[in-house]
Amino acid sequence: MTDKRKILVTMALPYANGSIHLGHMVEAVQTDIWVRFQRLRGHECYYICADDAHGTPIMLSAQKEGIEPEELIERYLQEHKADYAAFNISFDNFYSTHSDENRYFSELIYTRNRDAGHISRRTISQAYDEKAGMFLPDRFVRGDCPNCGSSDQYGDNCDKCGATYAPTDLLNPVSVISGSPPIEKDSEHYFFKLGDFEEMLKEWLEGGHVQPAIKNKLQEWFDAGLNDWDISRDTPYWGFEIPDAPGKYFYVWLDAPIGYMASFKNFCDKNELTFDDWWSTDSSTELRHFIGKDIAYFHTLFWPAMLYGAGFRRPTSVHCHGFLTVNGEKMSKSKGTFINASSWSDHLNPEYLRYYYASKLSNGVDDLDLNIEDLVTKVNSDLVGKVVNIASRCTGFISKQFDNKLSNQITDMSIFTEITSSSDKIAAHYENLEYGHAMRKIMALADRANQYIDEKKPWVLIKDEATKNEVQDICTDGLNFFRSIVIYLKPVMPELAEKAEQFLLSGDSTWDDGKSPLVDHKIGDFTPLMTRVDKDKIEAMIEASKTLPAEEKPETSLNTSTSQGDISSPLNDDPISAEIQYDDFAKIDFRIAHIIKAEHVEGADKLLQLTLDIGGESRQVFAGIKSAYKPEELEGKMTVMVANLAPRKMRFGMSEGMVLAAGPGGKDLFILNPDEGAKPGMRVK
Repeated sequence: MTDKRKILVTMALPYANGSIHLGHMVEAVQTDIWVRFQRLRGHECYYICADDAHGTPIMLSAQKEGIEPEELIERYLQEHKADYAAFNISFDNFYSTHSDENRYFSELIYTRNRDAGHISRRTISQAYDEKAGMFLPDRFVRGDCPNCGSSDQYGDNCDKCGATYAPTDLLNPVSVISGSPPIEKDSEHYFFKLGDFEEMLKEWLEGGHVQPAIKNKLQEWFDAGLNDWDISRDTPYWGFEIPDAPGKYFYVWLDAPIGYMASFKNFCDKNELTFDDWWSTDSSTELRHFIGKDIAYFHTLFWPAMLYGAGFRRPTSVHCHGFLTVNGEKMSKSKGTFINASSWSDHLNPEYLRYYYASKLSNGVDDLDLNIEDLVTKVNSDLVGKVVNIASRCTGFISKQFDNKLSNQITDMSIFTEITSSSDKIAAHYENLEYGHAMRKIMALADRANQYIDEKKPWVLIKDEATKNEVQDICTDGLNFFRSIVIYLKPVMPELAEKAEQFLLSGDSTWDDGKSPLVDHKIGDFTPLMTRVDKDKIEAMIEASKTLPAEEKPETSLNTSTSQGDISSPLNDDPISAEIQYDDFAKIDFRIAHIIKAEHVEGADKLLQLTLDIGGESRQVFAGIKSAYKPEELEGKMTVMVANLAPRKMRFGMSEGMVLAAGPGGKDLFILNPDEGAKPGMRVK
């Protein structure tokens, strides 16, 4: 055992304006596995996080709901805590950046840097919405790209050609708040002089505190020259007012990382720890951040510079991970692959996802793909078919034939030693964040344990009185192999490990406990530790995910990957708030459809199954009009459908379009009927 380490670990702060989804969970799980491993090894390791609770989107969302921002962020705080708890994310403290502690440290870091000459002021011209009475962050201005002319692009970069620019460079710009064209207006802003710290940052980056790929990427910033960083925003703004600047507020990205300090200070005050022991420049503790690669700039340039300028320690490491794709694509609501954490935990065991992520994660910044079919196969094969199978094959014999009593020896020490001597190699994989390597090694050991049981055939030996006692030895070996393997999996699957400890009556295991075998030991009754993935529940989760609401995002493109996405619709008081361009509407193919057949859908309360003729082509559509029509009333009618809508797989079959209907709902719902003389397949313009 190495000397006891003192480690403070953080992950990026989720934004308090939307639900936790599986993208967030990549980082939460990756960090939690590393923290649990350190604790299992006996180190003093604290896991700290908070909600990022400031910024324009939160202010506007609260206004739209007619509530105060405090109410909005408190609601999301409780929701986020519940979602993380469902996935066994073991925070020591989950707090909020809207706190007295965060205000104190934000002002302290600002004033120390100001007094040291690292803050400057100058007047800049910005986009201003006269109707809303506020300056507009980059992502609250949309228009035509000044480089390629693509329409409906954000005010900082073009999704089509990748060009970057200022909001004032946009052609035909409009405010996403009011929809009116913004004007240019001058305002004095406060800037952090990042260039003052160029040599310090180069030295810190050369010290191995970031991954090589991130270090190489950051070189682009030094090559271009480190520009001053705008840390102020004008009123109205939801955040902390700058101490010496009435009407000016700290930009959300200044106080967000300071939230790590604030959350830890809150934790220290409740647990008799000394904050300065962990954050002073001479601290011997470790400070390790886990973040998405898209916010590396904030955490590896601005953050260490702010800390250094204010007399605080710098991070020991900043580990960046890639983005999440689902089935090889960006998360999509229409395909049911934009999956909230609560949707998963409502239908499936969260430990399935923890293990799958672990099997895919490495020390690099590559993106991670969640392939649903692969997850089903991997969980059923590895966890149920290999690991849990060891216990279920052995426990029945011990329970029924030997009164739950293990024998007094390990009979195959070679395999026991092979498994327990793998401890250091697996530990090194965990330490270096090579979880995929660790999982492959652990599953190879599970294969070896199952092979041993196959070779010994206890189900044959138990039938002969002369060999009956050998079965107790074989199953004692098998359960000890199982115990060591589960200890190796404990950082990834704490719930499985706890269930195993309960039936083995082995107590709360630490990393090295598997090296001391359980012999001459009474175990408890076995209950199933994990079931196979139910594909019906997968389908139910995907269906539930297709109805998720959109999530509002912070006002920067360099936002944490754990809250991917951007503001894409106006936030005003008009209930019809999601504007689209005429070109988008023109893509919709409306066709006359002849309803050939209409049927009830077994197990569905609202749906009717329609067979439609759209001019020599038959389509099947599931329509939510059962409350208004009996099937026989529809057959033979003409209606209008959206013919180029992507097919959608439902629990009842494939729906190949959409029938148009209008009305307040219930019985007052009317399918659209075309004029007499309309022919199936005819376009509607």
